[in-house]
Amino acid sequence: MGDPLQTLNEFWQLTVDVWQTGIFGIDIGRLITAVGIFTVFLVFRRLFTRFVLSFLKKLAHRTESDVDDRAIGALQNPIRFVPIVIGAFFVIEYLQLPGSLATIGGYFIRSLIAFTFFWVLYRLADPFSQSLKKLEKYFTVAMVEWLIKTIKVLFIFIGAATILQIWGIEVGPILAGLGLFGVAVALGAQDLFKNLIAGILIIAEKRFNNGDWIRVDGTVEGTVESIGFRSTVVRRFDKAPVLVPNTKLSDSAVTNFSAMTHRRIYWKIGVEYRTTVDQLRAIRDGIEAYVVADDAFAEPPEAVLFVRIDSFSDSSIDIMLYCFTRTTNWGEWLEIKESLAYAIKEIVEGAGSAFAFPSHSLYIESGPADDSPATFIPPDQGR
Repeated sequence: MGDPLQTLNEFWQLTVDVWQTGIFGIDIGRLITAVGIFTVFLVFRRLFTRFVLSFLKKLAHRTESDVDDRAIGALQNPIRFVPIVIGAFFVIEYLQLPGSLATIGGYFIRSLIAFTFFWVLYRLADPFSQSLKKLEKYFTVAMVEWLIKTIKVLFIFIGAATILQIWGIEVGPILAGLGLFGVAVALGAQDLFKNLIAGILIIAEKRFNNGDWIRVDGTVEGTVESIGFRSTVVRRFDKAPVLVPNTKLSDSAVTNFSAMTHRRIYWKIGVEYRTTVDQLRAIRDGIEAYVVADDAFAEPPEAVLFVRIDSFSDSSIDIMLYCFTRTTNWGEWLEIKESLAYAIKEIVEGAGSAFAFPSHSLYIESGPADDSPATFIPPDQGR
């Protein structure tokens, strides 16, 4: 064993060499310092975000529009990411990476900046989409929503292409490869594209919008929740969602009850056969007068109105009531029908008549003149 001092000196030299060599030629001290710098930016990230958001909110309060307020709310996460990007930039600048590592570090920082930029655009798409609501005068709500989704997908695509370009990856050959791949996929996904085209036709024809009450014969009846690229979500009245392929909605007859201008009431009111002609006239005139006087009902020529003695049924004389309410809301329509039913009952009873109910009469023809049973006479026992 040699001199202990010389051995300790050699060990110290090895320690210094490891410290200075570190990782990829960067001494450990600089790495620890770099970690400290990045930690400082992480610690002050919340403070930075609060300061920036507070400043932006003060600017937004000076405007009357609420678009900028929604935009600030959407930018909260991207703003919180900015200190991370700045911290990564200072760390790489401090480390002074050698050779190719410096190039990779530069690409990395550029990628983070591009990512943050397109993330901001993606998040702003929703708040500023309110300005596209003006297009609903010319397009349907679903078409505007599709346009917003397309814009967001476009931002994602351009952002990804930008980052690939930063790293020296050509986007053109990738697109060409995706084109060939798309042809192969299209051959095996014809139903998907049929539903996509059907969805576009549904929106273009304005068959229905979100929130409309529709009925597809033999398929579903309910409220439209969303019109997707492949299917439409219709929530039934029992609150169960039904995903209907767009081709089904495009090829089938669809009744859109929400597009009604009025709502119909069609009743057959049966009164007893003992009702006189004068009573029938009083009942008919009373029902018509009630409907005409009530603003809840539409009058001709806005909508047709009929109150007529209609037919002689098996057990009743039928009065037909055919009218329309101005409201199409189901709850309000039910209230109007209820009030109408009360009024008709009062009118019928006030006229001295009554409502008929199914009945049968049994007629017995007369028998022989003397149809009483014969008297039994016992035989004479003495004979």
